[in-house]
Amino acid sequence: MGFGKEVTLGATMGLAGDPLDKAHAVAGNAHPGLLQGEVTLPAAVLIGSAMRHNLDWMQRFVDRYGLRLAPHGKTTMAPALFRRQMERGAWGITVATAQQAAVAAANGIGRVLMANQLVGRANIDLVADLLEASSFEFFCLVDSSDGVALLGQAMRDRGLTIDVLLELAPEPDQPGFRTGVRTEAAQAAVLDAIAAWHPHVRLAGVELYEGVLSDEQEIRRFLIRAVAVTEELARAGRFGRTPAILSGAGSAWYDLVADAFARLDPALGVEAVLRPGCYLTHDAGIYRASQDAILARNPIAASMREGLLPALQLWACVQSIPDATRAVVALGKRDVAFDAGYPIPIRHFRPGRDRQPEDVPGHWAVTGMMDQHAYLSIAPDDALRVGDLIGFDISHPCLTFDKWRSLLIVDDDYRAIERIETFF
Repeated sequence: MGFGKEVTLGATMGLAGDPLDKAHAVAGNAHPGLLQGEVTLPAAVLIGSAMRHNLDWMQRFVDRYGLRLAPHGKTTMAPALFRRQMERGAWGITVATAQQAAVAAANGIGRVLMANQLVGRANIDLVADLLEASSFEFFCLVDSSDGVALLGQAMRDRGLTIDVLLELAPEPDQPGFRTGVRTEAAQAAVLDAIAAWHPHVRLAGVELYEGVLSDEQEIRRFLIRAVAVTEELARAGRFGRTPAILSGAGSAWYDLVADAFARLDPALGVEAVLRPGCYLTHDAGIYRASQDAILARNPIAASMREGLLPALQLWACVQSIPDATRAVVALGKRDVAFDAGYPIPIRHFRPGRDRQPEDVPGHWAVTGMMDQHAYLSIAPDDALRVGDLIGFDISHPCLTFDKWRSLLIVDDDYRAIERIETFF
């Protein structure tokens, strides 16, 4: 029995004895081959060599700026990948929810930055349990006195202290509103609330998310403000953690954030922490376009060896060719992201004929998708048959990962070397 989605539960099944649980100790011929028909399809796979390249590339980029890296774990929610990021030098792991923080902590991640507000009694209690049970270091965001009070009351009742980051939002005359304080008055109210709840709520730093903006100059202006606020608070002695933290950066504009944060006054001893998450697998859509722009405008990125590489692929079978210009592939919305563009066919393999996958013709394209089917546009004279395998690149890895309970890391011959579990 191969790896894939279980028919009734959607969980991933393993070969007898689950040999991939200890893939590093298994002989090479025990690794099931996707191209050899030993893996159930559709399957989500991670190209090991590309992923290792991406791990190294991003850590080196951050190191060149003298900054810290806390990759956003919500992209993969795969603790085995978190550990790879930490082993390569990450400062911590970023999450978005209390549940995600608990998953990270349960899998040995000792420092978690929750880039979100922590609200809701059960959510706060869950984080308090984590703080109480271990030396776990945790940060969350605040942007209101009410939010500070909720945290303060809960931590006081448990005799605990929680570290918070003041979340900044773009100013009122900038677009892209989300969470965060937007005015000096709002900022002052939050800071006063934190002081009132001392020592149960401790100001540890400042946070922002620039991805709500789309204009480069607006982003630069936002970042300049964030650096200025951080330096002002540091000089006023408002931070309770040493060093204080300034954190930002999604996966699209991290170079602008790095450039701005590197300009912090070094005498203040502030740690600047970047949080891109999609770099690990990258993609062939929205993040490829963002990376191309980064390589064009950022001299440090441009000077480094080959940029980020797409490492996440979906493989599926051709199940029907109803007419000469259309094939139906057994891959659908249940399997792959479609919010940022349909999957992109890149590789074609015919079992029993081919030794290696071949590039697909440039005119092949997915034109529509249903729950379990993708419609592939082809030409009448294309050599495509039912049973052929098609490999797809994707756009937006976050919304592909969350459709899978496990993915396979494969070598360059598409033999599985490890199974990665997800915890969404």
